Amino acid sequence: MIFNKNLKNILLVVFTTLILSACSTAKKSGNIDGDVYTGKETVKFLASGVPDRVFFATNKSSLTTAARETLRKQATYLRKNKSLNVTIEGHADERGTREYNLALGERRANAAKDYLMTYGISGKRISVISYGKEKPVNPASTSLAWSQNRRSVTVKVN
Repeated sequence: MIFNKNLKNILLVVFTTLILSACSTAKKSGNIDGDVYTGKETVKFLASGVPDRVFFATNKSSLTTAARETLRKQATYLRKNKSLNVTIEGHADERGTREYNLALGERRANAAKDYLMTYGISGKRISVISYGKEKPVNPASTSLAWSQNRRSVTVKVN
């Protein structure tokens, strides 16, 4: 009897924990319209359904297929909102020198800007800035953190 009661209590705790861990809430923050927690990381949005960031491979500034898809969504949104200007922030992970990471962040931001321009967005509406490794989204020294920090982020200016 006691074993059955303990087993029921354990199962109740496990079930409750699973239910609570599955819950998440969207929050408002700064220059973005919302965040959604996906279980691994928070996905941020420039506008509803338009992700604000793209990710890069180590020491690379070339756009992946996923990055180009995100930037196409951003271009569509920017074409519909012609008075909106944006800044593209370039970021790097913590490895490498400050100077190297600033240059890499700038190349990443410019890669995103150039791609948006191929979809008809005027370069006058897009500014770029590099933060290098100075503003990590995840401060840990792990491969997951590094992959989250190698990014460009499109931020609304007005």
